[in-house]
Amino acid sequence: MANTLIPSGASRILGLDPGLRRTGWGVIACEGSRLRWIAHGVVAPDERAPFAQRLLHLMEALAEICVAHACDEAAVEEVFVNMNPSSTLKLGHARAAVMLAPAKCGLSVAEYAPNLIKKAVVGAGHADKSQIAFMVRRLLPQAGEVTADAADALAVAITHANLRRSRGMAA
Repeated sequence: MANTLIPSGASRILGLDPGLRRTGWGVIACEGSRLRWIAHGVVAPDERAPFAQRLLHLMEALAEICVAHACDEAAVEEVFVNMNPSSTLKLGHARAAVMLAPAKCGLSVAEYAPNLIKKAVVGAGHADKSQIAFMVRRLLPQAGEVTADAADALAVAITHANLRRSRGMAA
């Protein structure tokens, strides 16, 4: 899903919610304090493919998204540490592939903790997925209905847009 009307002086931010099964992505335009939805979706590698091929699929698909939407910056959610060390390690691999895609395209890549993203978008650091999706729809009404993974990715992009000034990244 994409919006072709893009403000000319806006920075395009790619938000990413890493996952090995489903990686959410969302692109917004940021012009000053104004945010506009550009596109969102989910990359879902074939679960039957070998592990390395799934990681490669993530990296290549996200690199294509960076180019297709002329992204200027990227932001990624930090790893959520799971009780299962094997799952956490696999998520770490997926996150690495997700971070390499925009880096390969020459984009700076910022990282944000899950609780910071929730607090920045919802106002509470322990918000649930439905609250995040609700606020994303309010902040980016042109996005329409979004899946949980894409809503999380758009929330990462919104967080980056709002916090990038403090990081010295604003144009």
